[in-house]
Amino acid sequence: MLTGKHLIAGEWLDGPSTFRSSPAHGEAHDFAVGTPALVDRACVAAEAAFPAYAATTREARAAFLNAIADAIEARGAEITEIGTQETGLPVARLEGERGRTTGQLRLFAAHILKDGWLDLRHDPALPDRKPLPRADIRMMQQAIGPVAVFGASNFPLAFSVAGGDTASALAAGCPVVVKGHSAHPGTGEIVAQAIETAIEATGMPKGVFSLVQGGKRDVGEALVQHPAIQAVGFTGSLGGGRALFDLCARRRNPIPFFGELGSVNPMFLMPHALAARGAEIAKGWAGSLTMGAGQFCTNPGIAVVIDGPEAEAFVAAAKEAVGQVGAQTMLTDGIAEAYRAGRDRIASGTGVQAVLTTMCDLRQATPYLFEVSGDDWLANHALGEEVFGPLGLIVRVKDLGQMMQMANALEGQLTCTLHVDPEDYVVAAPLVPVLSRKAGRVLANGFPTGVEVVDSQVHGGPYPASTNFGATSVGTLSIRRWLRPVAWQNMPEALLPEPLRGV
Repeated sequence: MLTGKHLIAGEWLDGPSTFRSSPAHGEAHDFAVGTPALVDRACVAAEAAFPAYAATTREARAAFLNAIADAIEARGAEITEIGTQETGLPVARLEGERGRTTGQLRLFAAHILKDGWLDLRHDPALPDRKPLPRADIRMMQQAIGPVAVFGASNFPLAFSVAGGDTASALAAGCPVVVKGHSAHPGTGEIVAQAIETAIEATGMPKGVFSLVQGGKRDVGEALVQHPAIQAVGFTGSLGGGRALFDLCARRRNPIPFFGELGSVNPMFLMPHALAARGAEIAKGWAGSLTMGAGQFCTNPGIAVVIDGPEAEAFVAAAKEAVGQVGAQTMLTDGIAEAYRAGRDRIASGTGVQAVLTTMCDLRQATPYLFEVSGDDWLANHALGEEVFGPLGLIVRVKDLGQMMQMANALEGQLTCTLHVDPEDYVVAAPLVPVLSRKAGRVLANGFPTGVEVVDSQVHGGPYPASTNFGATSVGTLSIRRWLRPVAWQNMPEALLPEPLRGV
């Protein structure tokens, strides 16, 4: 049952006003609007809970994470029902995303039972060293304090209330205050109910988690500027994320802002691969490009090919494959409107030619396909900016040299992809270090949609893909965002943190 309220440190609270959800189908519901006062209450509670929560054993936190996963699974049918209504995403997608969400929670539960994430180090004392002795120094990572998490529009589960940011922060020992996304408030509330159940079942401090629903810009600003908050996790638009990033930097005590802000995820087709497998690649690209109405942060929006007969064949195959995709419901009316604006921006670019145009009305999105020369792409920075939706741009470069120029001109990306056959290895080799400098994940002969949640994953990249190129928001390495190293010098064994004893 939905209450339409905020969950603040164990209490379900109203706000001074309400907003009505805008579901793709089904019944709309009223939800309390967040306020800076509610943010303050949540943050104060998180700070009060931090010492006790950070001091819990790893076994206790692992049990807590597993309890959250259990409680989400117990509400699976409710989550799927309201999630599909609010977002328009199909049942299979919501169920798959729920599995990823609980899988992340269980992954971090297992991860923190090991020592690797603590980065334990010990340099023993050298009392007889000349000219000066060396002290005994031990180091480990420790939790930083309360963390703010912004729910994402395109992932109502895996990047929202109990998504990867929340899971990794709770695993690290950090309380979390979530600003729920207004696109799926009902889904967020049910997940918050699951977290509340887990808090009660495991005896965790109530201030370890709060959910503030909706709210205007002042709510987000109040959250990132609250003195109790020590770091921020954000997935969203470049404009909104950059504004919050700047606020974090301007604080009296600046804090890290881990924002994922956008990416076009270009694919580079090497000559032999294009000639041998162009139609196959085009078909795979069409599936990846239009998956989920193109509303994935790893959506491969640009394909780069060397002009010639093989390029002509690739364009024709891509047109055929993309043309078979029908209209899909976008997450919100605002996202659909932004998609149409992005389509118009690309279409109006100098030298841009339409390959496939369709109709896109209200919240229904249909795919678009355009092509442009390498010269015109290099002359127009706007053609390298993300369009959030199922829109593809084929860039026909003159030769490998211009392909390299284009790679060097890219801004930071979440992913870059090479389609390459063994005969291409020699000519592709110079491109590889450029792409690895531009992206957090470099793929060969695949498509970037579908991000495995594993130890080795990197979901981040140079700006504007993310605001911190040294971090990832997916995979176990993401826990490092919420930790800081502390060195202990000549500290008696009995006073050391438990993991450092005996190291």
